[in-house]
Formats: sequence, structure tokens, C-alpha cells
Amino acid sequence: MSPIALRRHYASAAAAVAPEATEQPFFPDEPAGPILKTEIPGPQSVKAIEKLGKVFDTRSLNMMANYQRSYGNYIADLDGNVLLDVYAQIASIPVGYNNPTLLLAATSPEMASAIINRPALGNFPQHDWADILESGILKVAPKGLNQVFTGQSGSDANELAYKAAFMWKRQHQRGGAHIDFTDHEISSSMTNQSPGAPELSILSFTSAFHGRLFGSLSTTRSKAIHKLDIPAFDWPQAPFPVCKYPLDQYAAENAAEEQRCLDETERLIKEWHNPPAAVVVEPIQSEGGDNHASPNFFKGLRALTKKHDILFIVDEVQTGVGATGKFWAHEHWGLETPPDMVTFSKKAQTAGYYFGNSELRPNKPYRQFNTWMGDPARAILFRAIIQEIERLNLVENTAVTGQYLYEGLERLAQRYPSEVKNLRGKGQGTFIAWDSPRRDEVLKKAKSVGVNVGGSGATAVRLRPMLIFQKHHADLLLEGLEKIFKS
Repeated sequence: MSPIALRRHYASAAAAVAPEATEQPFFPDEPAGPILKTEIPGPQSVKAIEKLGKVFDTRSLNMMANYQRSYGNYIADLDGNVLLDVYAQIASIPVGYNNPTLLLAATSPEMASAIINRPALGNFPQHDWADILESGILKVAPKGLNQVFTGQSGSDANELAYKAAFMWKRQHQRGGAHIDFTDHEISSSMTNQSPGAPELSILSFTSAFHGRLFGSLSTTRSKAIHKLDIPAFDWPQAPFPVCKYPLDQYAAENAAEEQRCLDETERLIKEWHNPPAAVVVEPIQSEGGDNHASPNFFKGLRALTKKHDILFIVDEVQTGVGATGKFWAHEHWGLETPPDMVTFSKKAQTAGYYFGNSELRPNKPYRQFNTWMGDPARAILFRAIIQEIERLNLVENTAVTGQYLYEGLERLAQRYPSEVKNLRGKGQGTFIAWDSPRRDEVLKKAKSVGVNVGGSGATAVRLRPMLIFQKHHADLLLEGLEKIFKS
């Protein structure tokens, strides 16, 4: 079904339950609410899952989706069910399924060329690569960071940032970019020994998630299932604050907890036997349970990295691109100096890290290199996403809708205190979560009321709606949650 026919279909199917218009919808022809025709998974989905299971691992499958029939904030399956999607491919869909603006970008001659002639960017960059970067990825670069190294995924972005940190640190120890490697450094690197393979580390935090590749996995501390059986680097883990929520109601207790964590972080920076070259942190720990800290904690981390001459890497893979009501979540902190690197992926639909200090460029070619070094097709898509965000003012929309949704969840927490515990994310757009004593049951029952939602950590229900999520969607979500809490 074509996108136009799809919109007409949903407009017709949902017309009988269309709500009174109180805001201008971004997708006026999307369903007015969930459409439920069968249990989930329904018979057609079961058949498709069985077929896929013969050739692909389906044990982590959430639902079998039909993306050709998904639209706006709604994800469809093979049985005619259409769910309000507040999980959005693990926080990765920015401006809606089958967004017409993205469809135009995807069907442009520029995109076709990028797809079928995919360049090895380090050796054979296309003639307009600088223009693509400047009009897209770099147009929304965090303040003070005017350069980018593009990659393939969030894990890849973090690994590349770690490599940049190690090369920067050793360059400083060596005395500058002009000083060449010694024969001993060259030979020892080939046997994975120091000094060529230096005894350095990246410091991360308890419950952190930075990816599943080898380097990033050594900084991931969220769940054992990610790490079991995989050799890991001997890198330090500092405590991430275990705060009480709402943060502002427990300011004194949280400040003491954050100072405890900062003190231990500094001790590890000074004493760990493989000295850290960088500290990496998520603005909000996502996979590890939606854990928050105050801006003062992150300001304290920045001060420590400055004091001890190491780098500050902010992992914005999940928090970036408007989800918290600011384009980059670290903008909430009010830092005096920007992070050294900010990694990104997910809603950007491409990946990489921003940086501002040219010393973070390796002193020789091929040190930070792979065949693709990113993907112009995905960079073109991110440019279209940015245009759509600006056209519809979606970052501000997310801030406003997030406040509305949070207030609705506060009311539910008052009515169902055993169901909504430790509600958090106030003032952080729609980046909202709470703890549930029956979390997995809530996630399963959500589909029966027409909502696709996800979890994080051991007990948290996490909301990750798209930037086009509006107040009328929030009302539908709140109504669905109340049905679950009553059951």
C-alpha cells in the first residue's frame, strides 16, 4: 500500500473514534488510536515468526512488524493490529514511521547515488561529502564541537572515541604530534605489549551501557548477559549516583550521594593501575535502568577530567537528537567548557563522535580508519531528519509534551502508588521512566491495550516515544496504562 493510500486507510479506519481536535497533529491522517484485531502475536505473525526462526535467532523478538503499514506514531503487525509505539525501535525512530519528508529524501537521486555507489570515505570520499556534513551532522553539532568522525553504530561511535582518547593521551605523554614512534613502540604493539599497546583505560560507571563491541563492552556494566564469556579489558568502574526521585525533593541526600561518587571517581582516576585516558558517561543511564543525576554531578565530572588532564566523553547515543527536550541532553547541565567528545547514533540514523580539539585527530593517516568510515546515505537521512525537526519545532514539542505526560503520570502515581514507583524524568522531555513491581507483566499487557512500550534495567518501564509524540498521544498512553494498573 502506498504512503498516500496508507494515510487514507487509517483516516477511514479511525474516523469513528477521532478525538476532538485540541492541537494541530503532525500526522493528521495517522490512526486516532490503536487498532486491535487479534491477540499479539496473531496467526499471521506466528507463521512469520516460525519461518524467520528457521534462519534467524528470534529469541529476543518483541513483535513481528509490518513497516509498510506503520505510520507516524503507530507500528503495525501482520494481523491488522496497530499499536501506539512509545518504544520506537529502542529510541531510534525520530520523526515517525513512513515520514513523507524522509521518503522524499530516500527517493532522491542524491540518495540513490549514495546507496549504490557507497564510497570508502577515507580513500574515495564523494565530491559533496563536506556539504552533506556541514548541512546536516555538523549543523546540529554540540556547542564548541565543530568536527566529526562518522561511524556505523552507537557501539562503533564509542569505540572510535575511545581510540581517539588513547592516541591523544599517548601523544601528550610522548611530547606532541611531531614526535614519531620508537622502534620499541612499533614492535611491542604487534605483540600486544606495552609501550606500543599502552596500559591505559577508559573509566565508566556502574549500570552504564556503551555498546556490545569489545572496547565498548568493557565499559558496559548494565547486565551480565551482555558480557558473559567475552574477554574484557581491566578498566575501572566508578559508582553512578543512586539518587532518590523526584530529584528536587531529595536535593540534600542526592547531593551527598553524588559527592560520594565524585570522590570515588577521583580516587580511581588517581590510583587505578591502568590510568584512565578518559571518562565516559551517559547523561541518563538508559539500558541500565533510566538512572538520573543532577547537573552538578556532571559538572563535577567535567571538573575532574580537567583537573587530571583526561578526556570527558559524553555518550549521547540514546539521549541525543531532542529526546530530553533539548537537542543534546548535556545542554541541561550548563557546562562552562564543552565535553571533549560527544558520541551519537539512534535517532540520528547515522553514528559517530563530535569533537572540537584538532589534537584529537591522529597524527598519521590510517590510525582512525575503516573501509566505510560512515555512510553518506545515512548522513543524508539525518539531514532530512534535522530539517523535519526544525520545520515542526519538534525539540520544543518534546519538552512541552514531556511536561504534560509527566504530570499525567504523577496523577497515576498518586492513584496507583504500588504500580508507579520512583517516577523520574521531570524536565527531561519524554525521557521518562518509573519502577514497576510487575514490570514484565506491564510490558506484555500493554500490547493488549494497544501500546508498544519497553523496559530498562531490572524493574523500570521506560518511555521512548518519537519527537512527533503529542498530547493526544499522551492521553491515549495514560488511558492504556490506567487499564493495566486496574487489571
